[in-house]
Amino acid sequence: MTPRPQASLGTLTLHPQVSVRPEPFGALLYHFGTRRLSFLKDRRLLDVVRKLDGRTSVEDALSAVPAGEQAAFRTALATLSKTGMLHEAG
Repeated sequence: MTPRPQASLGTLTLHPQVSVRPEPFGALLYHFGTRRLSFLKDRRLLDVVRKLDGRTSVEDALSAVPAGEQAAFRTALATLSKTGMLHEAG
């Protein structure tokens, strides 16, 4: 199945109430405001999340990810945004 194109995610950053704990499998993200826990199952996704500093665009943060895998990473970032782990910089 071919992933459908997604709208640009713009410039995101980690929510200030989110703590990141790197793990061998990827990372744990914990939101102290919502008490939500998220698992990043790929260390490369953690690398992308760490690049999202409020100034770096999602596209630039994904530049080291192979083109064929970027759609899956965008989907993961969109989910993190919808759940409040990431938010629009601004």
